[in-house]
Amino acid sequence: MELTIKSEKGFEYIDEGEGEVLLLLHGLFGAMSNWNQVVAHFSKSYRVLIPMMPIYTISIHKADLGGLVAFIEEFVKMKGLRDLTLVGNSLGGHVGLIYALKHKKQVHRLALTGSSGLFENGMGGSYPRRGSYDYIQEKVAYTFYDPAVATKELVDDVFEITNSNAKCLRMITIARSAQRHNMAKEVQQIDIPTLLVWGLNDTITPPLVAHEFNRLLPNSELRFIDRCGHAPMMEHPEIFNAYFEKFLQKHPLPTKSLTA
Repeated sequence: MELTIKSEKGFEYIDEGEGEVLLLLHGLFGAMSNWNQVVAHFSKSYRVLIPMMPIYTISIHKADLGGLVAFIEEFVKMKGLRDLTLVGNSLGGHVGLIYALKHKKQVHRLALTGSSGLFENGMGGSYPRRGSYDYIQEKVAYTFYDPAVATKELVDDVFEITNSNAKCLRMITIARSAQRHNMAKEVQQIDIPTLLVWGLNDTITPPLVAHEFNRLLPNSELRFIDRCGHAPMMEHPEIFNAYFEKFLQKHPLPTKSLTA
């Protein structure tokens, strides 16, 4: 599915379909295109939005989780969104957790996949080395079970990011903010239905992280995907979509939300 990127009041975003709102949040090295197959499937029955988070353009003094959450708040307000289902991968899951805690009346369902917030092994244990394409290629491939998912286009994008002083500085600052912000105590307050979809071969947020989220989140269910790394919606979109669709059907929005 060819996604159309819209621009409005300083935001770039995808907005496809009609109905209940699914708000998708990408990760640190992510992009809106990471969700292509999810949008293609769910935009037939839902309104699917993906804001491009300003990870590499945000003011340096706002380059942390708080700055990204504020950005999502502004986006939601600008689009007049309500009764949200938040879906986050990696850093996007972390942002989604904080947003859900701050806006309990707005968020009715939550789905996390490879989310940070408890523990993450970023880029295989080190910050990206600049100037070495082979190194970046290796580290991007490390994200997936199948290295072939790390296409040249994806590697080129990450290589460009790591060779920009400004982008790299913001990325590192945000990554450190995420590592400092452990949510083990906070997530226990999130009692909305939460789906956890995890790759059994995730080396960045390993399966033990998924089990810990499942233990701490009081209304969560956990699904694993075999032969899958840190981005299940990219590596096994059909399985991810099936789990997510079943979850949405199992937890319909409150009637008052649909009629208000």
